[in-house]
Amino acid sequence: MQTFFLKNLDCANCANKIEKALQNLDCVREAKISFATNTLKIDCDDLHAVQNAIAQLEPDVKLIEQKEKIRFFTKSFFLLLGLVTLFVISVWIYHYYAQSQEFELYFHILWFGIYCISGRNVFVGALKSFKNKEFFDENVLMLSASIAAFCIDAWEEAVSIMIFFSAGEYLQNLSVKKSKDTINSSTDFEVSLAHKIQDDKIIDTPANQLRVGQEIMLYTGEMLPCDSELLDERASFNCAAINGESLPRDFEKDSCVLAGSIALNATKLRVFRVFEKSQMAKITELITNASMQKSNTENFITTFARYYTPIIFFTAICIALIPPLFFGLEFNDWIYRALVVLMVSCPCALVISVPIGYFGGLAAASKSGALLKGSNYLEALSKVSLVAFDKTGTLTKGILKVVDVYPANGYNKNDVLFYALCAHNLSNHPIAQSIKSAYNGLAHTHNLSEYEEFSGLGVRAVCDDREIIAGNDKILHKFDIAHDSYDIQGSLIHISVDRKHIGYIILADELKSDAIEVVTALKNLHIESVMLSGDGAYPCGMVANKLGCRYYHSLLPEEKTEILRELKTTTKGKVAFVGDGINDAPTLALADVGIAMGSGSDISSQNADMILLNDSLKTLLHTIKIAKKTKIIIYQNIIFALVVKGAFIILGLFGVASIWEAVFGDVGVALLALANAMRCLKL
Repeated sequence: MQTFFLKNLDCANCANKIEKALQNLDCVREAKISFATNTLKIDCDDLHAVQNAIAQLEPDVKLIEQKEKIRFFTKSFFLLLGLVTLFVISVWIYHYYAQSQEFELYFHILWFGIYCISGRNVFVGALKSFKNKEFFDENVLMLSASIAAFCIDAWEEAVSIMIFFSAGEYLQNLSVKKSKDTINSSTDFEVSLAHKIQDDKIIDTPANQLRVGQEIMLYTGEMLPCDSELLDERASFNCAAINGESLPRDFEKDSCVLAGSIALNATKLRVFRVFEKSQMAKITELITNASMQKSNTENFITTFARYYTPIIFFTAICIALIPPLFFGLEFNDWIYRALVVLMVSCPCALVISVPIGYFGGLAAASKSGALLKGSNYLEALSKVSLVAFDKTGTLTKGILKVVDVYPANGYNKNDVLFYALCAHNLSNHPIAQSIKSAYNGLAHTHNLSEYEEFSGLGVRAVCDDREIIAGNDKILHKFDIAHDSYDIQGSLIHISVDRKHIGYIILADELKSDAIEVVTALKNLHIESVMLSGDGAYPCGMVANKLGCRYYHSLLPEEKTEILRELKTTTKGKVAFVGDGINDAPTLALADVGIAMGSGSDISSQNADMILLNDSLKTLLHTIKIAKKTKIIIYQNIIFALVVKGAFIILGLFGVASIWEAVFGDVGVALLALANAMRCLKL
């Protein structure tokens, strides 16, 4: 797949038309256009044919490899400003000083000149639309409306339609570019300049020219351009761009520091992966690709616009013809009213603001540490009514912790922990690590003469001539060690000394610090939480009781999938699943929104629709809130645009609104909807 930027792509309808046309080309296997980022991803054999197809549809749109620079004060701006000023002054002079037939001709000539110059792009666009047999785009509609105004001798209104529509289109296109640039800049982490260390000298060099193995200097406040190894003994970095965490992270020598991290102190590093292959590049690509996966609302608005414009156009024709023909009313009056209705037929406010709004929501989520692979998943997340969680590594830390010690046969708790520590001194198993961290006794020198591990059972060791056996119930039976039976499920470690049972230790996975808070907050949002785990009933029950949620225990991967399928059929809204392991991959793929922990396996991330880069459940909660607020803003724009346009249709029908007001109303609605959509970026 090749990636190109599309210069002068300022219309969402144009983007949809180009995408559809490219997908129909024989030489194109796949083509996706993101209006939010002005990017084209294409897999084709003939790029020249692709360029020709784009030129036929939109001659001003060009394929470029670099992002288009945005300029406000252009020749077009000053020309439009001059034309608007000249038109307004001429109308004022005409009405107050020169209302005679002798001067009227001169003013008409002047206005027609202003009309032709300001509408040159509209004329070209309308001609192109006629050639492509597209009769209901904004250029055709504005040309038709202005010609009709000339026909009823409404010269001022005819010129105002063209000049203010052109000025509004310029401002609207500039606003779209600025909006997209603001959103893109919030997710653009590529650094242009780096400080390379060569022969004990620091040389400024383009960051994209750095190679693996080269040493670089990073000063305080600068962003790391490539994944690198730390050469200093210790350094601190702000990693918020990668994981959304505001707290700095400390790194030690030889640690891997990812591109996008910001240095909190000057430090030296060695490049081990260039930016194009870095974790940050993958994140940036995911954000860009996400805008190409359109939501149901975006697809609906695209379809709606296709039918809305012709319906309004034919409604205007009916308003212009039916009253005069069937009721004997004045033609000029009803044609004027029809033109007012026609002015609000352009659906730009909807087709521009909706994709911009969703892309803003995606960017806001990425800034908090959540990557969604499409705006369709952001929309689905706003409709989630049940979240199913895996337990280990998701709701819990995935680290076993000693929760209690039960001594027997005259021994105390410290004795049990002491001998457990002896037995596990040479082991790196998570159980051994938890026992080591729990033992708070005096320092002890271990004199191990024998040590052996029994897979799935436990360990046997001889320390200071005493035989210690530690493990589950099965290892006690293996060595015929008498002990009481215990009705306890979970991670239970029995300890025996010289074949005598001295007690047992209960280990459990520790809850994440934010788990209870997040599950409670989800409940307040009317979202149910359910736990699906492969662990036994005892550890699952302990966690579920603390969280106050339903749970399913002792599940195989296929059983998790089956239960999630049942939950989807019995839940009214969407169902999300949060997991981190390889065994979670099928369940993640089945969920309406599959959410993977960033520290989880690559397989689970590939099957997920959303990735929590910082492993924080609070990020999940925040992203759900972003999704819901984005949906509200999108719906606000849709309702606002339809209500205002509906009001102008009614006002135009009753002869209350003028063409001037309708033109300003149409442009104003588009600009206000766009400004409202930009709020999604700040959620």
